[in-house]
Amino acid sequence: MRMWYMILVVTILITMAGFLYLGHQVGKFQIVQQLSYHGAKLKINTGYLLVFIIFCLLWWAFNLMNAVVCLFYFAIIWLACDLTFTVIAHFGGLQFQTYYAGLCAIILSTALLSLGWHQAHNIWQTEYTVYTDKDVSPLKIAFFADSHIGTTFSGDEFAKHVAKIQENAPDALFIVGDFVDDSTSKADMLAATLALSSLKTRYGTYFVFGNHDKGYYGSAYRGFSAAELVSELQKNNVKVLRDEVVSLNPQVYLIGRKDAGHDKHGLHRLSMSELVKQVESDKFSIILDHQPNDYEKQQQAGVDLVLSGHTHGGQLWPLTKVGEWIKANDKTYGYEKYQNTNFIVTSGLSSWAIKFKTGTKSEFVIVNVERKH
Repeated sequence: MRMWYMILVVTILITMAGFLYLGHQVGKFQIVQQLSYHGAKLKINTGYLLVFIIFCLLWWAFNLMNAVVCLFYFAIIWLACDLTFTVIAHFGGLQFQTYYAGLCAIILSTALLSLGWHQAHNIWQTEYTVYTDKDVSPLKIAFFADSHIGTTFSGDEFAKHVAKIQENAPDALFIVGDFVDDSTSKADMLAATLALSSLKTRYGTYFVFGNHDKGYYGSAYRGFSAAELVSELQKNNVKVLRDEVVSLNPQVYLIGRKDAGHDKHGLHRLSMSELVKQVESDKFSIILDHQPNDYEKQQQAGVDLVLSGHTHGGQLWPLTKVGEWIKANDKTYGYEKYQNTNFIVTSGLSSWAIKFKTGTKSEFVIVNVERKH
């Protein structure tokens, strides 16, 4: 909790600094200077007023968090452009009559945020192949995490993404946490769970909880409880795993873990050593664990494949590796192998609250498991 308070304080300070910096720099445009008031006792820099109005419009159009994200990007890119043009002017012996640094900053910031919007609101397919010495028939897995239904697509729109997954004819679908969010409406939850019933696979669809699925503010806030979510998932042929081990087929075990938040809040979840007691060592084992922060114990347990989400692939450049820097996550995105254990972290089907992805893009993942020849 202390970490989140620190992040909140830092965010407020950065927002204030960004507002002051941008207000001052916007005031350098000639047209803004002409609109500014300079009386005998009062000076009003219209630059601050313009930045404030734009910030309020972004807040109204998106929400406060996304307005802060936009302000952040405009501030850091504007600073970079100012520094660049200052160096050019100094070493080139130039004196710019037009505020080109500001013009470049506006163009580059708008372009980056537009790209971030596109990458958050469109979904790509990412594919990996994992090889094993164990005796397994070829297995095609589809998985996604962090759909946060309602952030970048509705429950009805989610059905289109399910149809895209179906085109790959996977043997199984795994939903690795944060399927819904505190902002997800009950109508969207019902539509999204219903969409999952249309998926046809050999071994079925499985779900594990993420840190947002149960809701932070209680069932009254969003109109449904975690128990209702589980009921709707099960009603639509989705198997919910909570520290449970199931056999997909005679060659493959699936282990679905409770979210790591259970440990942090004093609630018990089974350790990896406890879970693998139920697994035959010569069988291929797959772990569904929302948060990628138990790599060492998972590798020591000798599991073969670990699938996670939670990080949103870093989401915002240049803050992509913050989770690893503060030791909250073992990996931010992609594939990695430690000895005989394969780890994959997805950037997520959507994102929590923030509607931009400047450091990654939204995706679902196909994993092909094949025996080494």
